[in-house]
Amino acid sequence: MNTNYLEPDEIYLFNCGELYHSYLKMGAHIIECNSLHGTNFAVWVPEALKVCLVGEFNNWSSTDSSMTEIGTSGVWSIFIPKVLHGKLYKYEVHTKNGKVFLKSDPFAFYSEFRPATASIVWQLEGFSWQDQVWMKQRGVNVQEMPLLIYEVHLGSWRRKEDGTYYNWRTLAVELLGYVISLGYTHIELMPIMEHPFDGSWGYQLTGFYSCTSRFGNPQDFMYFVNQCHLEGIGVILDWVPGHFCKDAHGLGRFNGSPIYENDENEQWGTYNFNFEKTEVWSYLISNAIFWLDRFHVDGLRVDGVSSMLYPDYEKPKHSWKLNINGGRENLRAVAFMKRLNEAVLQNFPDVLMIAEESTEWPLVTCPTDENGLGYNFKWNMGWMNDTLRYMGLDFPLRKDNHQLLTFSMTYAFSENYILPLSHDEVVHGKKSLIGRMPGEYSQKFSGLRSLYGYWMCHPGKKLLFMGGEFAQFIEWNEEAELDWFLLEYEMHQKLRNYVRDLNKLYCQERALWENEQDWAGFEWIDVHNHQQCILIFCRKALETDNFLIILINFQPNSYVNFRLGVPKKGFYQEIFNSDLSIYGGSNHINSSLVRAEKVAWHGQKFSITINVAPLAIVILKPIMNT
Repeated sequence: MNTNYLEPDEIYLFNCGELYHSYLKMGAHIIECNSLHGTNFAVWVPEALKVCLVGEFNNWSSTDSSMTEIGTSGVWSIFIPKVLHGKLYKYEVHTKNGKVFLKSDPFAFYSEFRPATASIVWQLEGFSWQDQVWMKQRGVNVQEMPLLIYEVHLGSWRRKEDGTYYNWRTLAVELLGYVISLGYTHIELMPIMEHPFDGSWGYQLTGFYSCTSRFGNPQDFMYFVNQCHLEGIGVILDWVPGHFCKDAHGLGRFNGSPIYENDENEQWGTYNFNFEKTEVWSYLISNAIFWLDRFHVDGLRVDGVSSMLYPDYEKPKHSWKLNINGGRENLRAVAFMKRLNEAVLQNFPDVLMIAEESTEWPLVTCPTDENGLGYNFKWNMGWMNDTLRYMGLDFPLRKDNHQLLTFSMTYAFSENYILPLSHDEVVHGKKSLIGRMPGEYSQKFSGLRSLYGYWMCHPGKKLLFMGGEFAQFIEWNEEAELDWFLLEYEMHQKLRNYVRDLNKLYCQERALWENEQDWAGFEWIDVHNHQQCILIFCRKALETDNFLIILINFQPNSYVNFRLGVPKKGFYQEIFNSDLSIYGGSNHINSSLVRAEKVAWHGQKFSITINVAPLAIVILKPIMNT
């Protein structure tokens, strides 16, 4: 039975690239039509000769299952007078040159577990959300709040004893409890959309609207998000709108020729989305809104923004065409991103849109009406690259590379940044974070503690990939769970306690996150001490007397009565020291209050003297009423 479930204005908006809730009509939906309960299917296949619906409900036969094209829109539709919830299906696409393809539904809400590839009719309604309090308050300006993200690949965080995956409801206990115990504010999930190849880590998708069947069904994921919100934890999804998997059942060559794509992404072996196609805009912008709407997700980290902005990104010279202005930019991709962020802002002004952008593209986090791209945050890849390069240097080489630590402050306020210590930095021969540290065993842990301290005190929100919190020694492997047995060893256990307490300090101390949009919240005290490899700076909250003095020693040398300048008189208390024995250090700390002397130092009117441990961070806070 053929019906026109989509209204003419919806078809028009879809073809124009402006139907931003297209998931409400496209794909498979259980509806009532002419007093009949059944399932409506709609799919965009322009210039097809014929499209048929096949599935287990008709023995995968295309007889009597031909769909009807709605005008010349390229959208084909059919109504089956049966409630087909849970049934498998595909589209059989007949091309004008006589070829036939079986395709999964681009709008399917659920799919078979790999290696099977059929779509599954699935109702998303019926889940009882209980996160109203969270949803109401999450709109608080996150620029003025702590943002501390734990990045997770679900398939390799933990597994059952038999090697199979945890499901969402178990993760809502195990993962959520773990994240809460360590003091994070958000979980970022590497892509959970359906993908056929585990080795892609989820970044090569076939089902953009399908919550992967690896961990349960869509309602199970809703349960996970709901539980996170009840415990005060936000959920961010990695989202991949730049390219997609080439597998035969997916979006590629959907009608026998490119309709979603325009060329091959040689870097990843995928197809690039064609942003010249307005229907692709409807598909992708709707997809972003879908996850925010139906699953109450709190943000999207947009993957591979640079490769979308620049057709020549990481390609050989002259292997691309210049745009109409003679530039390298993909002008349609730029326009798409602006429209994407405008649509998200209009529908969900309280969520995060985060760009993984590694070039010097300007105004990524500025509003679109100020000629920006409209994201809330951008990953600070420059800080990450410079910092990890420095931390990997042998100690004698560090004094000649001091600028690697200081250069990031020349642009720290040009965008709203997140400082990422992500999965990309612990794979492909780069070593784990602790594996990069020079020195012997204990020095590696001291060095990692100093890295984390510098990261936490540098302006910018924070992201740490799983395993970094307890110093996994080997590189990340998506085929196996983390090396949890390392927590049986004292130094690894102490490092996790260090990360927990550092996270707690970050969330408690407003100076570390409240005032970091410009230089009002940061002041160098000593930026030039490259000989000793020591940085000293001040982080300031909005309240005048609420500030922290931070000293970081990047050499394995200790100091007694080390003098440093401070801005105000009074007493200073050490509130954090990475060299505490409970963290694996030597306890070369400052346990007593330190009184400021009227001795000018480092350009400050006052100064104090403290003990400084090797490879340690010291954080001091003024005690004004003492």
